[in-house]
Amino acid sequence: MPISFPGLFGDWECNIDPIAIHIGHGVYWYGIILALGMLAGLLLCMKQAKRFGLTEDNVLDMVLWAVPACIVGARLYYVLFYLDLYRRADGSLDWGSMIAVWDGGLAIYGAVIMGFVVAVLYTRKKKIKLWAMTDLCVLGLLIGQTIGRWGNFVNREAFGTETTLPWRMRLWTSAYQYIEVHPTFFYESLWNLIGLLLLLFVITKGRRFDGENTCFYFLWYGLGRTWVESLRTDSLYLFGWTFMGSPIRVSQALSIVMVLVSACALLVNLRFRHHDPAELLVNQVAAAAAESAEEEEYPAPAAEQEETDNGSEN
Repeated sequence: MPISFPGLFGDWECNIDPIAIHIGHGVYWYGIILALGMLAGLLLCMKQAKRFGLTEDNVLDMVLWAVPACIVGARLYYVLFYLDLYRRADGSLDWGSMIAVWDGGLAIYGAVIMGFVVAVLYTRKKKIKLWAMTDLCVLGLLIGQTIGRWGNFVNREAFGTETTLPWRMRLWTSAYQYIEVHPTFFYESLWNLIGLLLLLFVITKGRRFDGENTCFYFLWYGLGRTWVESLRTDSLYLFGWTFMGSPIRVSQALSIVMVLVSACALLVNLRFRHHDPAELLVNQVAAAAAESAEEEEYPAPAAEQEETDNGSEN
């Protein structure tokens, strides 16, 4: 099914095979693009770790647990809200189809939820500040989402309703018919890229408390996703429930909740709470390192050290 943008590039079109390598079930471009997004997120987080008082080892350890867990979470979220697709004619569940990730069906919110659960468990075990870790992780998440959405482009999916706007995307549904739609995959990718740049060059530089980046991510992404989801034609719906006669889009409802919660959290923390810069994990780590360096440079006199040791024994 060729893809083109007639309002921008005239008759130019491309027809990318979704399968990059025809081996077994096939190696899909979607999977390759997602993997590139994950790798870019990992490299960015490793490079930015020191700005949050964390280490590259913290990032690598977290990723080893988070990546498989997020894939499972993304699949579970999708299957849960599309459960009828995985039922046999007699109503029983087709467990084989439910785990067939290669047939498509991942939802980013499932990955985000599972990633947060892993972050809670990991930081608790390592005795690291949770919100410092999530402030770092959302940077990797945003660059991963920015890149990953182009997998939807290759798959000819996650597009919006029909439109006549100059940047409309033309998709052929048969040899003689086509539709011209909103390229919602691009809208979300661009929105995420802008959010990433704001985090890197504005929010992180003036961060006043651990968790500020996290709140901004959920606010920014929630606003963008609420709008983009209203244009999409393949939304997940909430068990057939309706609101004012219209079916409830799961991701849109969750996005609205995210926006409200994160906006309230930012308001409370920035307006009504005083945050001492010393509370930031990065400043605590820097202070501890400075103290350790000072002790090494100016060790306590032997007599004083002996008196201290004797006092400790008594």
